Amino acid sequence: MSTTLTDRFDRALLYATHVHGGQVRKGTSTPYVAHLLAVAATVLEYGGDEDLAIAALLHDSVEDQGGKARLDDVRNRFGEAYLAHLRTADEDILWVSLADKVHNARTILRDLRKPDIGEKVWARFNVSTKQTLWYYHSLAEIFCERLSNQLSDELREIVEVVEAEVAKARVGRTSRT
Repeated sequence: MSTTLTDRFDRALLYATHVHGGQVRKGTSTPYVAHLLAVAATVLEYGGDEDLAIAALLHDSVEDQGGKARLDDVRNRFGEAYLAHLRTADEDILWVSLADKVHNARTILRDLRKPDIGEKVWARFNVSTKQTLWYYHSLAEIFCERLSNQLSDELREIVEVVEAEVAKARVGRTSRT
């Protein structure tokens, strides 16, 4: 089954680009819209429809950029049916959240492996490395339990590799002292 993207998707992409304007990913120079595109792409690659792809593009708009006023604007531009669909479709909401977390975990792993970033990646978070790892590990377990699909398995695998990288770095620091 093929998903057709209409002008609604185009409008959502323009809207997300406008809302997140000059914003960059925390601790990087990467435009924030790159994250939104990656989440939308993941949703589509795993069989999500246009509504889910739009939700992926807009998933941080309300939280990061304007609260209730932004929510009302999204509702006016993209329709009540779209938002009602997201509120009632628990599994769909999980899919968008899972795609978001997979992209975040991939970014952590990629940056953890960069010589110029490495363990400095953890400074992006408001909690300790241990708490961040626990959070992602817990998310992976929940997604694997609730959705039990290839993407949730991928999140678990990425988290396991990140945990192994952190453990390896700790051993390296211990052996140098």
